[in-house]
Amino acid sequence: MPKYVLWGTYCDDVLEKRAPHRQAHLDRLAELKQAGLLLTLGPTKDLTKVFGVYEAADEAAVRQLIEDDPYWQQGIWTAYDVKEWIQAF
Repeated sequence: MPKYVLWGTYCDDVLEKRAPHRQAHLDRLAELKQAGLLLTLGPTKDLTKVFGVYEAADEAAVRQLIEDDPYWQQGIWTAYDVKEWIQAF
């Protein structure tokens, strides 16, 4: 399956705003990882961007995975871009 890179942005005051949704977000990420759909995901150190690598049938499937995440649904992630990635090695 193709791999896709996610780059997204976080809302202001992310630490406070994410708190009520964090466990649901982490549980969902664990499920996606277990299913082989998520290779890695996490914030930049300054908590302004999120980076992830998904493996899915197509870009539409990745966008659905992102938009089903509690962080997207609750406005913790404010914007994102997805690009198909060719893993050279």
